[in-house]
Amino acid sequence: MSSDSTSSPTRFATEIYASRLAHAAEYAGQAGLDALLVTPGPDLQYLVGSRASSFERLICLVIPADGSSPTVIVPRIELAALQDSAVGDLGLVITDWVDGVSPYALVAAVLPSGAKTAVDDAMPALHFVPLAEKLGRTPILATAVLRQLRMSKDSAEIEALRRAGHAIDRVHARMGDFLRVGRTEAAVAHDIGAAIVEEGHTEAAFIIVGSGPHGADPHHEVSERIIEAGDVVVIDIGGPVAPGYNSDSTRTYVLGEPSAEVAKQYAVLERAQQAAVDAVRPGVRAETIDAAARDVLSAEGLGDVFLHRTGHGIGLSVHEEPYIVAGNDIELVEGMAFSIEPGIYFRGQWGARIEDIVIVTADGCESVNLRPHGLAVLPTT
Repeated sequence: MSSDSTSSPTRFATEIYASRLAHAAEYAGQAGLDALLVTPGPDLQYLVGSRASSFERLICLVIPADGSSPTVIVPRIELAALQDSAVGDLGLVITDWVDGVSPYALVAAVLPSGAKTAVDDAMPALHFVPLAEKLGRTPILATAVLRQLRMSKDSAEIEALRRAGHAIDRVHARMGDFLRVGRTEAAVAHDIGAAIVEEGHTEAAFIIVGSGPHGADPHHEVSERIIEAGDVVVIDIGGPVAPGYNSDSTRTYVLGEPSAEVAKQYAVLERAQQAAVDAVRPGVRAETIDAAARDVLSAEGLGDVFLHRTGHGIGLSVHEEPYIVAGNDIELVEGMAFSIEPGIYFRGQWGARIEDIVIVTADGCESVNLRPHGLAVLPTT
């Protein structure tokens, strides 16, 4: 496979991926599994650095729990792409196949009869069903195993998240150039998308420009609505920075001075977001962070207009575990990275959200987003 460069800013050192594979095998064994089966997606990228795509032809990384060399089953037509994108020197056994050969039989051939396996949650049903038939035993989901690896970030991942956070901060710092009265949400989003790439991202993964009443829809994207004086505008943006770690940051802007009521309610939201940040430390449960934000809003009569969870994990995926939500009793550990993003939404009127990505430290947390949290007032002319 292709050689790896430890000095490349777009790829981690080979030793990091080798350690991840070893831990994946160890955790699989602890879960009583014989092997993990991983197809293209964020889990495969995490484990071997590969960004290959399989479509209707199966690519599958087989990680035996006994610590023997992992095997990659790959169609010959995709072999070069796999070799170009995956990290070298990992001791992977490559088994390629051509059309007419059953890749599912090749997977079964490297496993013991009746093997207990688990598959990543991105495996398409197109592959899962025939694979289960060939194995003679239905695999389970590997989510519980793989999340142990991906939830707590190592130092290289943390540095990648810092770069991503600072890059999206630079885009928010330019918002006054884009967000102006008389422009459509779509036009603003177009300029933001270009800036996201200019500031170091490989692409814009998502852009929300929610102006006026559209800001009351947390997942509104963009429209042809013309931005007006007095509009409160939610800007939620992010994307990947090499080697694929994502930014995600929301700030709220207003065109002209806000009304007294908007300013008052936004100040409560700001306190709620800070309360959640202040609650983060190792040993605290994820649901406690959600409650910290929600309690502040509820005390001021705004609990019913906070419509979603307080946060989500982030890394190679924009949304991954841990989820900062009521009922999630997982305890935070050092290295976990997630958003803290309470919002308030007044249907048909306006909305606001404040979002930072934080990383759990030994005694609290570090935010990778450093832009001010206050309601940013932009000129109307």
